This record gives sequence, C-alpha cells and structure tokens, in this order.
Amino acid sequence: MIALPYSVPEDFSSFWSQSTEEAFKTPLEMTRSVSNDFELPGFRVETLSFVGVLGNRIYGWIAVPDGVRNAPGILYIPPYGRESVLPNEYSTRPGYVSLSFNFHGESAFHQEKYVISRGYFADGAESPETWVFRTMFQNAVLASRVLQAQIEVDETRIGAMGISQGAGMSIWLGAWNPIIKSVCADLPFLGLVGDTLLNAVYRYPLKELRDFMDSIPIGEERVLHTLSYFDTVFQAQMAKVPVHVSLGLKDPACRPPTVRAIYDEIPTEKRLVELDWGHDYHPTMIENNVHWFNKTP
Repeated sequence: MIALPYSVPEDFSSFWSQSTEEAFKTPLEMTRSVSNDFELPGFRVETLSFVGVLGNRIYGWIAVPDGVRNAPGILYIPPYGRESVLPNEYSTRPGYVSLSFNFHGESAFHQEKYVISRGYFADGAESPETWVFRTMFQNAVLASRVLQAQIEVDETRIGAMGISQGAGMSIWLGAWNPIIKSVCADLPFLGLVGDTLLNAVYRYPLKELRDFMDSIPIGEERVLHTLSYFDTVFQAQMAKVPVHVSLGLKDPACRPPTVRAIYDEIPTEKRLVELDWGHDYHPTMIENNVHWFNKTP
C-alpha cells in the first residue's frame, strides 16, 4: 500500500464509537407524508424528515414497493454535492424499502449542479471534531434509525449503499453502526486521501481541501491530522459486515489504486468488481448490488 503521511490515531476507535453513540442518543423525531410524492412505477414514494444531531431538520424520501411488509431496507447515501438523490433504478431495488436524504437541509428532491462556491469539503477541516463529515456520518446513523423504525421494514436486514461519497460513508457505517448488516460501495471516496493531497490536485471538489490547507496557518499539518480519522482505508480495517466494492478503471476521482487499497483492508466477506468505466453510475451496479444484498444477511 502507498505510504501515507499519517497513521491510524491512537484514539481512532474511541473517536468513532463516541460519534456513533451520540447519534444513537439523539432523540428520534421524524415525520412522514401520507401521499405518493414522486412517480416511480412499482413503488409508493413518500417524503419524510427527521431532526439531525445539531437540531436542524433533514429531508428525504422513502420508496416502498407495492404490497410489501417486513421487507429488507436500503439506506442510500448521496454522492458529494448539495442535491438530493432521486428515486430511480440506482437508488431503489425491487422488494426493498429504500430511504435517502439530503445532508444539507435541502428538500427531498432538490436538484443543483456542483459549483465550487457551494462546496463543503473544507468545512471545519481544521480538526476531526469539527469536520463536516463527522456530522454527516452521525446524520446517516440517524437516517438508518429512521429506516429501521418504518413499519414496512425488517429491522434486522438493513444495508447501506452509495457511490463515491455515499460509498465511502457506507463503509464507515458498516464499521460502526450495528443497524447496517451489509454494504455496497461503488467507487468509494477518501481512500489514501493524504497521499493524494500532497501530490498535484487539480480536480474539484477535492481541491477545495487543498485550497483550504494552503489558506490557514500550519494548514497541511492540521488537515492531515483530521484526515487520519476519516481515511476510508483506515475505516475499512474496522468493517464488521460483508462489503461489495466496485472501482472504475478510468475513474479520475476515486482512482483504482485508492479503491483497491480500501478493498484490501476489509477483513470481512468481500467482493471487488472492476469496471471499464469512469466516475459515474454503471448499469451493472443495479444487478450486482441487489445480488450482494440478497446473498448476505
């Protein structure tokens, strides 16, 4: 594996255990509509909301297959950006109750293209306690509790899934959140990220973090310290559930060596699929992921 400019912090496990515990101690305050709010054949899609760990309201949707009861659930974690994932063939699966949400307080079906001024990669990156991804992880834990509480869901069969940011965070959830029993991580982010940042970084949104490092006193040391708690390679070492991983051989954002490094560190049952593809959805992800969820507990 590529040498990193940091190692696993001594308090890595306690940091994440405490972060997870805080999310479980947050009161579960949620609402759910009683109307079909998005047209998706074979599903009833309702909007929902819940109160996040900081007291802000988080909005999302739940897609329930027609006529199901006691069905397995999928928590679909969004990729990087402020727009919401829409209910479609990638974020839902036949026979599964799916839930997705917007991390940033936008509406359940909010759409916007990424622009640098709306990026959040650097928000609070001066310390692991304040980096935005800690709060995002905690709200993802809360979302899993919301999904688990739904009457249509088998609370013992819930998986996490996503692409890029959503894939990396799904691996984190599989390490620390006991609700999650299986993970599908397509093109996961933040693997070997310290090495990437110390080399030429030209692509946004990751360059937001490089720009931030260059803008604050001892920025490189502070940000690398933060990243040592979040690097998905380190998170993968803590996996407690089966994990499916895919990588894109032409992916310029989550490059093949970084994804392979994540995969190599997973100690549980695992599978790697290599796609002749870039940083985007691939049609085979639909079948590959539902097959993985069907074969694992």
